Parts: sequence; C-alpha cells; structure tokens
Amino acid sequence: MATPNDATAAPSIGPFYDALHANYIIALGDKLDSPSSYEGAVTDHLRMSGVYWSLAGLSLLRDADEVDKLMGLTSSIGERPVIIDWVFACYDERTGGFGGNCSGAIDSPCPHDGHLLYTLSALQILAMADALDDERLDREAIVKFVASLQNEDGSFSGDEWGEVDTRFSYCALSCLALLGRLALPEWATDAEVKSKDEGAVIDINKVVHYIISCRNFDGGFGCVPGAESHAGQVFCCIGALSIAHSLHLLNEGDASDGCNSNNGGADLLSWWLAERQCDSGGLNGRPEKQADVCYSWWILSALSIMGRVSWINTSKLGQFILNCQDDDDGGIADRPQDMPDVYHTLFGLCGLSLIGHMGKIGDKEGRTYREVDPVFALPTDLVQRLGLKAQVISDCGGKVEDRLKTHSILDGTKTP
Repeated sequence: MATPNDATAAPSIGPFYDALHANYIIALGDKLDSPSSYEGAVTDHLRMSGVYWSLAGLSLLRDADEVDKLMGLTSSIGERPVIIDWVFACYDERTGGFGGNCSGAIDSPCPHDGHLLYTLSALQILAMADALDDERLDREAIVKFVASLQNEDGSFSGDEWGEVDTRFSYCALSCLALLGRLALPEWATDAEVKSKDEGAVIDINKVVHYIISCRNFDGGFGCVPGAESHAGQVFCCIGALSIAHSLHLLNEGDASDGCNSNNGGADLLSWWLAERQCDSGGLNGRPEKQADVCYSWWILSALSIMGRVSWINTSKLGQFILNCQDDDDGGIADRPQDMPDVYHTLFGLCGLSLIGHMGKIGDKEGRTYREVDPVFALPTDLVQRLGLKAQVISDCGGKVEDRLKTHSILDGTKTP
C-alpha cells in the first residue's frame, strides 16, 4: 500500500502504443461479428456495453469527429449499419428501456428485455454521438422505465425480473442525469432542481440512504446491505452519491469529518481503496485477489471524486497498466501477458488518464488526449458540453483537479 508521501513522485513514461490501440478498437466490430468468433458469441447479449467500451476508449485517443469517422457513429461505413441506428434497434418498446443487442435487422423488434445496464450504455453512446435530441429517443418512456425499477427501500432492480444491486442505483441516477430529469435532494443548495419539485420521478432521499446502508465496517460498499466490500461497488456507490450531490453522507454519524481524522467515512474508504494496491503496482478489487487493470478505473474514479488519488503510488500503477499492453496487436489485458479485450482497454486508458499519465504521454508524443470524467465515464469536454454536474470533494489542501472544477465542490479540509 502506498502512503501519501511516496505517491508524489512523477510517473515514468514507458512505451505507449497509440496507433495499435486505436486500430485494435476499430477492427474489433468485424472480428466479433464473424460467424466463427467465439468471443462474439459469448458476448452477444452485452453488445451494447461492448460498443460503449469501444467508443469511450477510442474517444480518449481521438477527437469526436475522428471517432465518428472511424467507427461509423452517425454515418455508415461499408455495409455496417450506423451505430446510432443500431442503438435504436435495441430499444425495447414493451419496457421502455434498451436491451443488450438486437436481432441484427434494424427494423425488427428488439428480442432482449430492457435493462438499466444497457439503457445507460445506450444513452452514453447517444451522448457521444450528440444524438440525445434524436426524435427517435422516447425520453419520457425511458424515464418511466427507470422510475419503475425503484423499490420501496430506495434500491433499484436492473429489470422487471427483480435483481437488486448498487450497480443499478448508479445506472439509474446516471440515466436520469443524462436525460435532464434527476431531481436532487433538499440539501443540494447549489442545485437548480430539488426533490420536492414536480419534476421528481424517483425518491432521491431513499436512493442515497439505501446506498449508505450498503456501507461496511471497513468503509467499503457491497452490492446490497451486508454484502462484501468490492471496489466495483465502491465506484457505483460513490458515483451515485456524487451525482446526487450527497457525498457529505459518507461522514454522517462519524466522530469526525475531514483529512485530519482516521475516522471520517471518506478517509476510511480511501484507505481501504489504497490497500488494494499490490506489489506489482496494480490494484485488486478486494483483499487477497490478483491485481487487474479494470480496477484502475473502479478505484481511481472513486479516489478522484474524493480528492485522494495521491493516496496510491501512481507511478507504479501507471507502469503496471503499460505492462499490460499488447505490443503486437494493440489493446490492454487484465494483467501482463494475458490476452487484451476492449473492457480492459477502456479502463486501462481511463486509469492512465486519471493519474495524468495520458497527458504526459501526449506531451511527449505531440498529441492532445481527451480526459475522462470520473463520475460519468465520458470525456470531460462532453460532460461539460452536456452541462452535467456532480459533486466532488477537495483534497486535504483544498485543491481540486482541473477536470473536476465544473462540478460542485465539497470542502475536504473542514472538521466539525
């Protein structure tokens, strides 16, 4: 585990295979669509998320116009359908949400049930395509779909079949934020819309208090109350609290609040996250597990929101991610010498972005890379253009990363 003092060294810059990574992402669609592709067959049900991972990853390497041109986001490339047309083909009119895939024919009914996971991915894709105002998007039906999945205790089910998970709480709030329909709690003093307003479609107070009920004695969060702390769930819970402007609840009920205490909720959680760093420099999702590149996102995003990225050794983490690159075919794997996939490619790039490594690589190679927003998992310039505002905590010295300054800032230096 790193301490704040040994995490301050500037990251070293190892080889970064920009062109290989871009080509890997661009070529992936054709590979997965091949009838002989095993990977394509076993991931067919979650293709919507796969498309989001691909577009978001390439969006950190190229500007929006290049991504559109290279991926066929709003215009056709060869015989492949336009991506946003395919997204709308995955809309499930029966439920009001998006499914994970469609039958292959653009004009055929979606054979997959609507689900919060794929609804969020669909909206993120449409956001990157600047298509949230497309007349085909039935915004009210989607809002009703999301609202219908809130349970009496404030939790959310993923779909009509009832699985409950804090992942779905994050998805629900993020969907409503993207649609401009998230009413915030009464304590969000800088918010334009409050829960008491007519625009409220969910009980936001129940949402945030349910999330807090999923917190454990170690500071982490599980998928439901009493479940084991897991770094993926931590991001979902911290991201949801951030979107709901409710990060102050992390310290509610604690003896003290702020950076001078070991007992503050944000401090306790941040130490648990810092302890996820392994000898290799990579991060794991829970104790006694191997390091995995994807936790570069799940953990760093939460630490970034809480102003505590410096609590890990970012230099060692950056080198771990770079060691997981495929220097032959491009892409990033879960750990060194494994096969790359688009999921770990995106989150490896996000990790490099969140520690400032992408900026340093860009300076070295004469490129300007877009940054990722740790709350909405989209490029920061897009988040700002959409007017999305969440809440973040300043670091112990009252500072906030430049990428986060458009969000509402909770003072992390205060003690009660």
